[in-house]
Amino acid sequence: MNLDRLIVEFDKALRAVALSAASRRPNPAADLPEADLSERERRHAAALMRVNHVGEICAQALYQGQSVTSRTPSLRVELAQAAQEETEHLAWTEARIAELGGRKSLLNPLWYGGALAIGLAAGAGGDRWNLGFLAETERQVGAHLDGHLKRLPAADRRSRAIVAQMRSDELAHAAAAVRLGAAELPRPVGMAMRVASGFMTRLAYYL
Repeated sequence: MNLDRLIVEFDKALRAVALSAASRRPNPAADLPEADLSERERRHAAALMRVNHVGEICAQALYQGQSVTSRTPSLRVELAQAAQEETEHLAWTEARIAELGGRKSLLNPLWYGGALAIGLAAGAGGDRWNLGFLAETERQVGAHLDGHLKRLPAADRRSRAIVAQMRSDELAHAAAAVRLGAAELPRPVGMAMRVASGFMTRLAYYL
């Protein structure tokens, strides 16, 4: 990787971890009223949205690592498009955390570094495995967001609208990866991804 590319990639990482993200699309919660939540419900919703924000931090790093090691220009374009939508998710979850009086994860630099390493490793295996990892990741994220829709307070329509749109986007990313020729990951790999994701979400709920 030449110096110019290295600077660009470092700038991406710094922006994802340290700066507020911007969204091209309207926030799905923009026109919805704020719910009258109890303090306990508010803290719970903020913690769940912090978990989702961490997931988007990881998505930025994964896509960056996969793009750097991708061998096909068309795949890099696909990864860039998906990464842009993940940036929008980052902006929406960050805004919602602030509205709920919560805070972002204290471990975001750690999450980013770990996910970047995983993305680089996935891309190094070749484009079919790169796409396979992308498809499996997005399917698992979709299932995770399904769980959050069940756990969020029923009255919290603003958080629920954000999570529902995120879920729709993630499943579209998975379908696009399959359409582009994703390999099916071995079952132990998928299981290991679920275990790692479970650890991350439990820790991010509190930190």
